Amino acid sequence: MKRHVIAGRYGPEDRTPIQVNGDEQLTDLQLIVGDRTLDHGIGAALTSLKALGVHPSEMGIDLAVVAAHVHAADNRISRAHESQDSWTREIRLVIPVRDPDTWSAATGTLTTLLNFLTGDRWALQFRERSERFATLVPANVASLLPPPFTALSLFSGGLDSLIGAIDLLERQAEPLLVSHFGESATSDAQNKLFNFLKKRYPNRPFDRLRVDMVFPVGLVKDVESENSTRGRSFLFIALGALAGTGLAEGFTLRVPENGLIALNVPLDPLRLGSNSTRTTHPFYLARWNDLLVQLGVAGRVENPYWSMTKGEMVRECESEAALREIASSSLSCAHPASARWQGLQGRGIEHCGYCLPCLIRRAALEHAWGRGGDNTSYTEADLHTHVLDTSQSIGQQIRSFQYAIARIQANPDIARLLVHKPGSLADVMGDEERWATVYRRGLSEVGDLIAGVRTAPT
Repeated sequence: MKRHVIAGRYGPEDRTPIQVNGDEQLTDLQLIVGDRTLDHGIGAALTSLKALGVHPSEMGIDLAVVAAHVHAADNRISRAHESQDSWTREIRLVIPVRDPDTWSAATGTLTTLLNFLTGDRWALQFRERSERFATLVPANVASLLPPPFTALSLFSGGLDSLIGAIDLLERQAEPLLVSHFGESATSDAQNKLFNFLKKRYPNRPFDRLRVDMVFPVGLVKDVESENSTRGRSFLFIALGALAGTGLAEGFTLRVPENGLIALNVPLDPLRLGSNSTRTTHPFYLARWNDLLVQLGVAGRVENPYWSMTKGEMVRECESEAALREIASSSLSCAHPASARWQGLQGRGIEHCGYCLPCLIRRAALEHAWGRGGDNTSYTEADLHTHVLDTSQSIGQQIRSFQYAIARIQANPDIARLLVHKPGSLADVMGDEERWATVYRRGLSEVGDLIAGVRTAPT
């Protein structure tokens, strides 16, 4: 187990010495490809935004650069081998930015945000960019015509972000949809959904930004990669903020997510670490808003669906017809590659049907449209045909839901305490009873889906 330092470099001439302790391993992250182009998808994002008439600020670019450091560390430092408890890594980032004083003043908020999101111990330092890259925004970039976008929303390829896009379009907004894509199933889903929306709402100027940020295996020497990707949400929101700084001041970045997933209350006492994601938790989004204020960015991050279950989002979508037509092409599954392992991908199956997001999805569509209303193809098509093995992934999440539902039924008031388990809600919108209510309603939806499902260890 080693502590790791990731230090950004603006070109090969950037040789600023980085001090490391005896138990730290230093990895340089080269940010430039060619003569002046930002690497790791950032330069491509800036080119795409320029074509859309969107010109981000220096601070917006630095947000993307900071996110690149976080994403590189998160993906290329193994938890199993580089932590004392097989989970918590110790990571220091040394990041070159335009205004290190402003970033240094915001270090406390940023550290809190990252520690909460990934469960690691982050340390952050900022230094000035090298002289040749002191300014990255071209002079006189103002366009004669402002960009046409009146909204900004994350677009992951999932059902919730699809609903968020449809709702905006039905309300005559013109959103810029922001996506990060990696593996093929996610990319395919995003393409299918966006192409559908373009056909459904022709002659509308809404568009999208797609960014692919990957780092070579072996970036951190002699260290295995990591696939838990708890920091991906930071990259996703940073890309949205990057785009937002090129829109009108006071942008709102929408993060569409149902309340049950946003809260992600542990379903049983053993659901810790890898089972306790906080990618859209209200505390996390609140810290993002604190960070933007401290950085002087005139924007905010908002989840307009925090008080709704996924089923309520489906039922109240502004266009049921549009959603019914394309919902099956959205991707919710936590491990869509399982279809490939079983040789089912050729049949168009991407959802396992039994992971936590799949169960919430199935429950939502059944809640909104009735039994038979969900035409998504699942590897496990019928959860009721046989006993599901709780020692295997096929039964583990259902058993956890059964435990959580029984616990709430026995003592409904305990929900007021449980919603604080993933993180305190004391300083974010709404009192604990409002959060507890959406948690109970979300569990109720899943309870209707799995009523009568048999689980047992085998």
